[in-house]
Amino acid sequence: MADSKPQAKKTPQSTFTGPVVVDPVTRIEGHLRIVVEVDNGKVKNAWSSSQLFRGLEIILKGRDPRDAQHFTQRACGVCTYVHALASTRAVDNAVGVKIPENAMLMRNLVMATQYLHDHIVHFYHLHALDWVDVTSALKADPAKAAKIASTLSPRKTTAADLKAVQDKVKALVDSGQLGIFTNAYFLGGHPAYYLDPEINLIATAHYLEALRLQVKAARAMAIFGAKNPHTQFTVVGGCTNYDSLRPERLAEFMNLYKETKKFVDEVYIPDLLAVAGNYKDWGHIGGTTNFMTFGEFPTDDSKMESRYLPAGVIMKRNLAKVDKIDQKQILEHVKHSWYVGDQARHPYQGVTDPKYTTLDDKDRYSWMKAPRYMGEAMETGPLAKVLVAYGKKHPATVKTVNMVLKNLGIPKEALFSTLGRTAARGIETAVVAAEMDKWVKKLAANVKKGDTKLVEKWEMPDKAQGVGFVDAPRGGLSHWIVIEDKKIANFQLVVPSTWNLGPRCAAGKLSPVEEALIGTPIADPKRPVEILRTVHSFDPCIACGVHVIQPDSNEVLSFKVL
Repeated sequence: MADSKPQAKKTPQSTFTGPVVVDPVTRIEGHLRIVVEVDNGKVKNAWSSSQLFRGLEIILKGRDPRDAQHFTQRACGVCTYVHALASTRAVDNAVGVKIPENAMLMRNLVMATQYLHDHIVHFYHLHALDWVDVTSALKADPAKAAKIASTLSPRKTTAADLKAVQDKVKALVDSGQLGIFTNAYFLGGHPAYYLDPEINLIATAHYLEALRLQVKAARAMAIFGAKNPHTQFTVVGGCTNYDSLRPERLAEFMNLYKETKKFVDEVYIPDLLAVAGNYKDWGHIGGTTNFMTFGEFPTDDSKMESRYLPAGVIMKRNLAKVDKIDQKQILEHVKHSWYVGDQARHPYQGVTDPKYTTLDDKDRYSWMKAPRYMGEAMETGPLAKVLVAYGKKHPATVKTVNMVLKNLGIPKEALFSTLGRTAARGIETAVVAAEMDKWVKKLAANVKKGDTKLVEKWEMPDKAQGVGFVDAPRGGLSHWIVIEDKKIANFQLVVPSTWNLGPRCAAGKLSPVEEALIGTPIADPKRPVEILRTVHSFDPCIACGVHVIQPDSNEVLSFKVL
């Protein structure tokens, strides 16, 4: 980027009036349908419709509470460990066990590695094509691009390296088989893509590099988690990965972590700043109002206030006032969802009773429920975590946020936007990556002293209830369990995407993504990349289903794939 502070660009806007439907939304997990009404080139109303019924709550009834993690983590093949941890924490909480420090460190390190993996994959492989025009990279001057790259990162990038990437992209274009870039909205030119060809070439090169790099983070997760996806090391009372305490296994993890962190510091963050610097107009598009995070990375797994990334609630964008979370104020609404009834319930009393109507029903239009906190829709995820940490003056977060704001030349108010949401994901990644070194060294020091305890004893009560709060890479996740006769009597998953991408509640209040889409300018209604930018910034995960509802009778249909 020859000019480190690009000129501000004006978001293009059409004069189109009418409906726009994006179905399915791609580059996400699961099936999501977004319907908007556009008036004179701007979105004036929006509906977010999850098209997949999950039903795990039904499956878990009557099972041993210890089995919950093995079912729930299979809700998704992307963010698997977070569900295992949430379920395990829920049972930990119900039985009243306090896990050993080593187990807490192990759990934190696997979660932190998932942060690195998920955020790298999201930025490059799920979100980048909303901003980066890969075909434009063919017009770039590799020598000029290499000079720009040297101003962005301490890494050495040669013109030959970038020319090789350019040749690879050209071969794809000439073949007519674009593979992962097929059907991209930038094909044929699009007025909402602003990057210079050289920045597009640099970003495309790093897109391809990240495909290989993310494997390193996944391998690091598997060293402690036994496998990836679907980790196998967590148990109620701690974890069981004793083999990972060996010095050579800790060293192997450390090497993979350092390689991933180097990519974050030298590639991801510079790319984020370079792309964001050209899209500063998106600092006033795609914002929401209220934010909530459960925090993550505890020093005492039984106390939410001990978490490295702090928990809290921000209402009406007031960064000066961060409130504590009152779990009693969480209710799930179903008035506009494909479920029986219209009563809002606390998750401990939650009911999952499906009742499908029609695809075009504007009253009941999603398989997601609509969680609310004190009656309000709450955005959760990286932006909520960064805002709460910034409001609570968390040192590492404040330092990193201020660096980003200064580099981009934008005020902190610009954080309340799609640009801010995307930037927050990188900020969070850098902050967590920097802290991981301390956790590995603490674990190694404990082992060196002879402390290898990973599990605490406990007993299953006849009756109990518990909740496991996790702030996954996508946002606030909670699993709620009610135990009767030592079995699961009720289990509810309240996942980040139900907070962010659910439907309206009983009071008619829009979900965060529906709110964020209002006012979005649309340049080309046939290629509404602006909708995807905001939707993808939430990183939707429409948790994987394991059975299907017959639309006429609402019978649960089970299938065996042979």
